[in-house]
Amino acid sequence: MTETSHLQLTKASYDTVAEDYDRLLRNVLDGKPFDRAMLGVFAERVLAGGGGPVGDLGCGPGRVTTYLDRLGLDAFGIDLSPRMVAVARRAYPGLRFEVGSMTGLDLADGSLAGALAWYSTVHTPPHELPVLFAEFHRVLAPGGHLLLAFKAGDERVRLEHAYGHDVSLDVYRFPPERVSELLGRAGFDEVARLVRAAEEPEKTPQGYLLARKPLTCR
Repeated sequence: MTETSHLQLTKASYDTVAEDYDRLLRNVLDGKPFDRAMLGVFAERVLAGGGGPVGDLGCGPGRVTTYLDRLGLDAFGIDLSPRMVAVARRAYPGLRFEVGSMTGLDLADGSLAGALAWYSTVHTPPHELPVLFAEFHRVLAPGGHLLLAFKAGDERVRLEHAYGHDVSLDVYRFPPERVSELLGRAGFDEVARLVRAAEEPEKTPQGYLLARKPLTCR
């Protein structure tokens, strides 16, 4: 499958499920203490570095974007799905949401103090992760932080029904060690890593990785 085709399928699938995805998951962070903890550490690190714009890359309907806003960050969202962006704009009219692809962000070099990819890499074939990580590195300012959340493992799962709709998605589970290695090759320094056990209805452990773009190039 080409990059173009998997992006098209991802966009179409999330356009289809956008309303029900938002309805079902809007308050899911309330029951996710590890998620809130990692987001809190990320926010503290960004603010300690002086703050600045934070991109929620693959923001979906904006539930995590608004959480970052409540933590004091200057957060905005970007998503591949126009319908997801429409839902986010309606739900959180005080925040900025734009349609865009993580493979080619319409952001200037070094323009972000922080970047978040909250389960938004799960439909990316493993061999294409270096493209995303290089793009994240490009848009982050020196000293900026990146937080990833992903499904831990080492397999591809085909998803044909989700959130009450037929979809066409590949879901990838990544070994945390491999994610860390690829981030290092892209120029990041790992700051922290967490892997927690699956909780219902999850089928796999969940991984979180906080990384930092060095102040000077190496």
